Amino acid sequence: MSDEVERRSFTTAVYYRDAFAALDWLEEAFGFERSMVITDADGKLAHSEMRFGDGSIKVGTEWAHYTASPVAVGGKNTQSVRVHLLNGIDAHCARARAAGAVILREPADQFYGDRVYSARDPEGHVWTFDQTVRPVSREEAEKASGLKIEGWA
Repeated sequence: MSDEVERRSFTTAVYYRDAFAALDWLEEAFGFERSMVITDADGKLAHSEMRFGDGSIKVGTEWAHYTASPVAVGGKNTQSVRVHLLNGIDAHCARARAAGAVILREPADQFYGDRVYSARDPEGHVWTFDQTVRPVSREEAEKASGLKIEGWA
């Protein structure tokens, strides 16, 4: 086995005041798995990564003037993490709710063929989960939504 770490083309990072609590919560609520946790000599989090399916996310602390948890900025989010589930979206939502997630958008089928829900974590990050429930052509999606869609794959 190689010591080389697989790197994705891109990933995202979310910042928390209490990153260790966030790691625990993200495991319990969403089923993420820790893949790397680095601590400094004082036991403080220096870096962490979590995996879900073939994706990854970095979970960090408010370590610089330009990083902040939503609780530090009045609950505002400048981004939202979207996670694609292969199956079980309703059970996933129930698991998140049981762990204390605030469900902002209940699971619902969308015109583009996905079932989607959104949840807020304890520090205010918004997470959106989707699962493809039926194939939809671009033409079907345009007709159902009234939108013009470019780049439909």
